[in-house]
Amino acid sequence: MTDESLRSVEITRIGHARFKATNARGGETFFGTGGDDPDFTPVELLLAAIAGCSALDVEALTHKRTSSTTFDVHAEGQKVRDADGNHLTGLRVSFDVQFPEGAEGDAARERLQGAIEMSRDRLCAVSRTVQLGEDVHYEDAPTDADPS
Repeated sequence: MTDESLRSVEITRIGHARFKATNARGGETFFGTGGDDPDFTPVELLLAAIAGCSALDVEALTHKRTSSTTFDVHAEGQKVRDADGNHLTGLRVSFDVQFPEGAEGDAARERLQGAIEMSRDRLCAVSRTVQLGEDVHYEDAPTDADPS
């Protein structure tokens, strides 16, 4: 894996059941259990990542024709607990994208479905990782404390 391909975030606890995620560029977002605060839950962050990744792909591919007048994306899934443990089922991403009238808008409308399919089948690293089922390896970081 090259340095250009590595993606990472750092997670820091900022309160009871509240955490801050920081990316390599210094960007921050917050998440928690979904109690009284407006923070996203980890499941909501996953849904946002899936929808957001494809939204960026689709916008980039259709924007070459013309800018959309409406661009909304909805992501959902059912959180279940079964013999496989907690997980999401029925993941669904829905696009509501409108373009202006005219030849450029027609060209963008003709490109829309293909752009969605291209994101789903090849471009979006987030949904592709979920679809392909990549293993996640967990490890306990070594401590700096000297055991003696």
